[in-house]
Amino acid sequence: MDTETLEQTRQVLRRFVRERLVPLEQQVADDDRIPDEIRGEFAGMGLFGLSIPEEYGGLGLALAEEVELVFELGWTSPAFRSMFGTNVGIGSQGILIDGTPEQKQTWLPKLASGEVISSFALTEPEAGSDAASVRTRAERQGDHYVVNGTKRFITNAPHAGVFTLMARTDPANKGAGGVTAFIVEANTPGISIGKHDRKMGQRGSHTADVIFDNVKVPAANIIGGREGQGFKTAMKVLDRGRLHISAMCVGAAERLIHEAVAYARDRKQFGQPIAEFQLVQAMLADSRTEAYAARCMIRDAARRYSVGENVSMEASCCKYFASEMVGRVADRAVQVHGGSGYIQDYAVERFYRDVRLFRLYEGTSQIQQIVIARQMLKQAAAGAAD
Repeated sequence: MDTETLEQTRQVLRRFVRERLVPLEQQVADDDRIPDEIRGEFAGMGLFGLSIPEEYGGLGLALAEEVELVFELGWTSPAFRSMFGTNVGIGSQGILIDGTPEQKQTWLPKLASGEVISSFALTEPEAGSDAASVRTRAERQGDHYVVNGTKRFITNAPHAGVFTLMARTDPANKGAGGVTAFIVEANTPGISIGKHDRKMGQRGSHTADVIFDNVKVPAANIIGGREGQGFKTAMKVLDRGRLHISAMCVGAAERLIHEAVAYARDRKQFGQPIAEFQLVQAMLADSRTEAYAARCMIRDAARRYSVGENVSMEASCCKYFASEMVGRVADRAVQVHGGSGYIQDYAVERFYRDVRLFRLYEGTSQIQQIVIARQMLKQAAAGAAD
């Protein structure tokens, strides 16, 4: 997308977020539900297909372009982005990167248009950060597999039309090499969805268990047609997903800063706005500095990714810093609001709970630290060998 078109798209999205979505935030939080018409409006703007190539009906944005739009999306409740986020990231990218031509032609147009919502079924009760320890079993029986197991915390599971499923096809291989990725239609007999998880925040974005009970999946539905590649497929989509979430963190931080500044200017104590007090100014300044730093990091890493560089370490740096940063910004925003920040009448109370999840999914902060350190040591060893 050329620079002028991207800027026009960003401006349109910015107005939509602030004029259409922000006024709905409290309704979504109260009802735990996004109004039905919003899905159609998202589809009309092409948001379900941000990252899917134009040949399949998507916008085909490079990651450097995508994050510019995600900065805008982060200004409002994260639940809105979750409606189409799985189609943009983990629900489509595995098929796009490793799928067969037939799989791409079948599913990517439906995902890009929003006709079908996807879910990524990896996490289990005993497999979260240790994703290679997947226990869900897919046993070959002729021209299909029989799948049994339970997936946990699966975003959009109650609304999904298709799952990207990670299941163990080789029980003798206890590691990552025994895991295979499948495309599984949600209406396949034997699939049931648990009750919606009652989460700390992000009401309106639904997660649930997905139970597979003797589910028959055609062998043709293996992503890429090869067993044992599932974990590699999952890892390939992580860099993009982590940078996407990092950009959401920046957008949320910008909204929190906006709310804090507005409140500090209006609220008076000791005969003057609290914005005049230097300790309040320090909290605002710290928040602005950290948000700016995260934005610069993300733009740099996304640009590198878009030209084909390996940015696994940089993506983890961004995810780690940005998710921790927005937590600190949220805490300061509540502090600037004082007692009002603890009351649900103010947006900062809701955002304080919503942004806590960013430090957990797409790899916890501790997982990011491990990834960063391992990459550093790997680079040092390579340098020593040279």
